[in-house]
Amino acid sequence: MTTHRDLSDAPVTAAATASPFAALGLIPELLRAIAEQGYEQPTPIQVQAIPAILQRRDMMGAAQTGTGKTAGFTLPLLQLLAPQANTSISPARHPLRVLILTPTRELAAQVEESVRTYGKYLPLRTAVVFGGVDIDPQIKALHAGVEILVATPGRLLDHLHQKTVNLSRVEFLVLDEADRMLDMGFIPDIKRILAVLPPRRQNLLFSATFPDEVRKLSKGLLHSPVTIEVAPRNAPPDLVSHQVYLVPATRKRALLAHLIRSRDMRQVLVFVRMKRDANLLARQIQQDGIATTAIHSDRTQAERTQALEEFKQGKVTALVATDVAARGLDIEELPFVVNYELPHTAEDYVHRIGRTGRAGLAGEAISLVSSDELKFLEDIERLLKRKLPRAAATGFERDSGAARGQPSRKHHERTRPQATEQRAPRPSPSTSPATFDFSKPYQPSPTTSAPATRNPVPSHRDHRHRPTAALLGGKHPHKKS
Repeated sequence: MTTHRDLSDAPVTAAATASPFAALGLIPELLRAIAEQGYEQPTPIQVQAIPAILQRRDMMGAAQTGTGKTAGFTLPLLQLLAPQANTSISPARHPLRVLILTPTRELAAQVEESVRTYGKYLPLRTAVVFGGVDIDPQIKALHAGVEILVATPGRLLDHLHQKTVNLSRVEFLVLDEADRMLDMGFIPDIKRILAVLPPRRQNLLFSATFPDEVRKLSKGLLHSPVTIEVAPRNAPPDLVSHQVYLVPATRKRALLAHLIRSRDMRQVLVFVRMKRDANLLARQIQQDGIATTAIHSDRTQAERTQALEEFKQGKVTALVATDVAARGLDIEELPFVVNYELPHTAEDYVHRIGRTGRAGLAGEAISLVSSDELKFLEDIERLLKRKLPRAAATGFERDSGAARGQPSRKHHERTRPQATEQRAPRPSPSTSPATFDFSKPYQPSPTTSAPATRNPVPSHRDHRHRPTAALLGGKHPHKKS
């Protein structure tokens, strides 16, 4: 929980008051905070949303990810609360007036950080509550009084059950990433929260997309809403380029390591579908000599926060994530998103690649597609109404030794004990092709070997499975009576 200093009397620069944000009707305290962040021009969603919210209108706001939706509702809500802002230490003078619900812990933390950033010159108190961490510090912050609360639905219900939060004076409700909350099954929780909120309030729904299910939900929640859509539904960011590599599933890891090394990628967000696969791939890439960590819902909040901070600060090159990171995760200037596995739902592809190509900066979306994922690729291309360009892995050698994730043959020759018997000669390295042809099935290089005997004698390492009868003293199936 953060209590802001009362700096409302601090001087406001002429540049701040002359900025395009001033034309939206924002107060000097907010203009100064915006100027300090280096923002000069409001985004289209902000231009349309801020005046409507200041007019106390309900709203459905849809825009591409990375276009400033958070500031689009944070700035006007701070201004609407400004007349009640005060420096009193009494909790009663700081009733909860704004409730912002988000689907993930990471997004909740980011939204609360934005509230603090833009509201730094207003004496308002904010707090964030989510699961996976100790609830006691959250209870202490809520008891001290906060005007703005950012929460995930599950943890907010925990506080309601323990009577540690009072929603009776909430005037503004924000559902951020509403479609994601639908996907994650939060609708029953949201309905339970709505049941204890005051009926007279301003409601705002913000999201990158608005599927039919969300629009149906909005009919029972919003009253004569303003609808703002600054981009086509399910549209990908315009500044993102796409590349598709058709590759066998068994070669994805080697190709990923090759791309990171050959292109000197410094910050790569890698998506997989399953939590266990995220852990496995992160360990494997780490073994390839590439600094890597993982983020998914099974990790503790402290682990997830640490992984994200290490990635943002450049301490690790690759962050392997499940779709928990596909919505609302703000990583400044992220250049690469890799779909190690394509999502089952085409819309999730749009949300994944929305982590790059943000705030006017170009990004690149790379997809490693195996034969069993071609249907998912077709669904994505159908949604985007275009065929994604195929790329060739130039210089990616077929020999497993060339993929640095696996030891080379020469490495095995150096590390294995010398055998006493004469072994067959190995093929010349010149027989291996220089590049891997993904359009043809993999065939091992021919080797010269000694003719096999008809009845080889098993070694002591050859543990043949014997029937239970033989183990109990019955006849052995290979012995004649």
